[in-house]
Amino acid sequence: MSGQVPEPSGPAIRFAGVAHRYGKTVALADIDLVVPAGIMAGLIGPDGVGKSTLLGIVAGATRIQTGSVEVLGVDMRRSSERRRAGARIAYMPQGLGRNLYPTLSIAENLDFFARLFGQGPAERAARIDELLAATGLAPFRDRPAGKLSGGMKQKLGICAALIHDPDLLILDEPTTGIDPLSRRQFWELIARMRARRPGMSVIVATAYMDEAERFDWLAAMHDGRIIASGAPAELRQRTGEATLERAFVALLPEDIRAEDQPLPTLPRTLVDGPPAIEAEGLTCRFGTFTAVDHVSFRIGKGEIFGFLGSNGSGKSTTMRMLTGLLPASEGEAKLFGQKLDANDMETRRRVGFMSQAFSLYGELTVRQNLTLHAELFQLPMAEIGNRVGEMLDRFDLGGVADQRPDSLPLGMRQRLQLAVALVHRPEVLILDEPTSGVDPVARDGFWRILLELSRKDGVTIFLSTHFMNEAERCDRISLMHAGKVLAVGTPAELKAERDMDKLEDVFIDVLEQAGMGSEQADEDAAVAPVFAARPTRRFDARRLFAYAWRESLEIARDPARLVFAFLGPLLLLLTFGFGISFDVEHLRFAAFDQDQSTESRQLLESFQGSRYFDEQPPITAPDEIDQRLKSGDIALAIEIPPDFGRELQRQLTPEVGVFVDGAMPFRAETMRGYVSGLAQSYLSDAIARRTGSETSPYPIGIESRFRYNQAFKSTNAIVPSVIVLVLVLIPAIMTALGIVKEKETGSITNFQATPVSKIEFLIGKQLPYVVIAFLNFLMMVLLARFVFDVAVKGSFATLAAATLAYVLATTGFGLFVSSFVKSQVAAIFATAIIAIIPAVNFSGLLVPVSSLSGSGRLIGLAFPAAWYQPVSVGVFAKGLGLAELWPNILILIAFGLVFIGASVVALRKQGA
Repeated sequence: MSGQVPEPSGPAIRFAGVAHRYGKTVALADIDLVVPAGIMAGLIGPDGVGKSTLLGIVAGATRIQTGSVEVLGVDMRRSSERRRAGARIAYMPQGLGRNLYPTLSIAENLDFFARLFGQGPAERAARIDELLAATGLAPFRDRPAGKLSGGMKQKLGICAALIHDPDLLILDEPTTGIDPLSRRQFWELIARMRARRPGMSVIVATAYMDEAERFDWLAAMHDGRIIASGAPAELRQRTGEATLERAFVALLPEDIRAEDQPLPTLPRTLVDGPPAIEAEGLTCRFGTFTAVDHVSFRIGKGEIFGFLGSNGSGKSTTMRMLTGLLPASEGEAKLFGQKLDANDMETRRRVGFMSQAFSLYGELTVRQNLTLHAELFQLPMAEIGNRVGEMLDRFDLGGVADQRPDSLPLGMRQRLQLAVALVHRPEVLILDEPTSGVDPVARDGFWRILLELSRKDGVTIFLSTHFMNEAERCDRISLMHAGKVLAVGTPAELKAERDMDKLEDVFIDVLEQAGMGSEQADEDAAVAPVFAARPTRRFDARRLFAYAWRESLEIARDPARLVFAFLGPLLLLLTFGFGISFDVEHLRFAAFDQDQSTESRQLLESFQGSRYFDEQPPITAPDEIDQRLKSGDIALAIEIPPDFGRELQRQLTPEVGVFVDGAMPFRAETMRGYVSGLAQSYLSDAIARRTGSETSPYPIGIESRFRYNQAFKSTNAIVPSVIVLVLVLIPAIMTALGIVKEKETGSITNFQATPVSKIEFLIGKQLPYVVIAFLNFLMMVLLARFVFDVAVKGSFATLAAATLAYVLATTGFGLFVSSFVKSQVAAIFATAIIAIIPAVNFSGLLVPVSSLSGSGRLIGLAFPAAWYQPVSVGVFAKGLGLAELWPNILILIAFGLVFIGASVVALRKQGA
């Protein structure tokens, strides 16, 4: 324990007048609640009632909008107290392995979490060994988290939460979406951990009422309010119900209870003919991994078939093959005796599919979603209006027809998904865990619809579920594990075969016989020794380097990011270095010589002898000039009139037509300069031939000398400038993606609910990309030297110091962008557009910043590229050093500090 906050003498948590909104949606309303300390407390209720918001506030991950919250005797409204209390709180957010890092191994994940709490090497090793032994994960310590089963991910999540020996453990729906065996093992693990840490308080949110029966104390929630609290036995006694699920229903408001009607008993009518669904040796492989392994079963018309199995057993993959969304590697599937053809629209019309996650369009209304899917399945336009109205009435959605799905309760969204799946009148309905997270009343209402579809309409229903009471309602069920179907039969038959009363016991017995859950916990594992208390500091370099270490590991194990990080800059430099050139040479020209005199030939010879021009076949007619310029065959046409030589000998002023392709103004302006120069050279030669002495046509002589880049090669300017562009684009994008990815995956919770400060998080995430960017710089310098023959003529130390300051600024800019965007796509576009426009247009790449005026000049000077470009070009081409460039380096450092500071201000430690 931290030792910084005194042990609470009162409750574990106290809420007073807590309210919370997300826009117009009320998540919590006037919560007054006291949660006792030292017990296992539960928040029960379906999804969307405010459980996660309440727990997020307790963990410090969600901001308190109204009211007050005390956790372990600490006022969570004060940031300093919240940071100190964070060392005594562990938070496991909702979502299977959501706060874990899939590319890190079990041991590396735990090592990272231990570092966040400032643990030294010895303490980290001792605690990791203790937890892995206690959970049975020790044999798998080097396995990546992304390759764990659902149950093992939950075990790892608990280990990560307990790594710092917390006084309060917060679990937000830790078993939602995992199979019964994994659920049972999870709660056995929690019981063992509580026995090893008897003073620890635990608060759990769950929608499973059978789990809540084992808790010491409960608070029931509905519509953002606490509707009852007390021990499970007290709630049952208060309502006079035998089970907690029925007691919860009895506590609901009267209008909700009115919808709670017994499910009808509707016998199934057997129908002759081929099976509705038939799978023979169905197999699906992803590379070397076999997700579904020779699965065979038959489902009759109008049958409700339950598909049960462990997490990752292949249920969803099988369903996708049966809908035609995924091709089978082997075997075949049949619908009503006909082979399933995913490309046949008639086949797709016979199947309705409802995915596990909500998959409709949030920007469309309920009515628009139904209409869209009716059109997608090509229902006749004259029927769509009536069919949509029928679906709205049948599923009781008429009152919300013009609302968007995001504003609806979960049960209503599930009814909408089912209505969409049925809008085209399918004969087969495939449902992937359709009632996960729904309250008991809504779940029974959903099943009432399914029974009517099966018994009255003859729709064949194939569904997966983890609720055993739902499996009991199926006509037949199958049990699946590791891609294989292990048992098929009616619930009564499967229970009779194993002489068991509960279907859950049958499920667990079948999976255990198949080898699931074989990892054995060492209940006698040694408890880690007690280490000295660690003060919770405002800034701790160990937490900073924990994020830097973890980010480095993730980059090293992601081939796409590695290629982008190291190969991307080199490819850009090669592409721009060879592809962009300001050298205007080998311009194709043709002459229309109507004089054919010695003088005209001498004029053309001056073009022929120049390295800037390449002669093409002569022009033979006036119309050919425009034709060849238009086709791009030539860039320059010279028309010499008749009597050109005679008029020149008579010292008259003959006119020569020069036609320049002006489609590219820069090239055209350069060609005009070349032509003028060659014309002056020709006149000088003509005067010399006539007078016998060299005489300039002008009274003064001008001779240009290039102080730098004497060869006048574009690469000497382009390569240093491209380095400027590359070091602003790729490091900024990668840094921005590194942080936004945490927001999308949910691992940002590890920052929000731990003592990690914003500066520790930001700098820790930034450091690996600074190192990568500097390595890119070194590789590009070598590429410039040995591929483009562009050497560093000035001080390399000055260039390296400026580059380090520059990449600190550009990665800092990526941090700033990522602090307010919410998706990786937005991060890429925002970073690329905001970074590249000033870097190309206003940094001095095309026009010197000193030549810009007004807003253009201000934009250029307000971005670091304008200050690094003179350094890069100056050191490479001009031989400059620290004496000339130190002001630019200081300004670049200032940019980095400003961007990091702005990121600290913009980043929110707590969610809304």
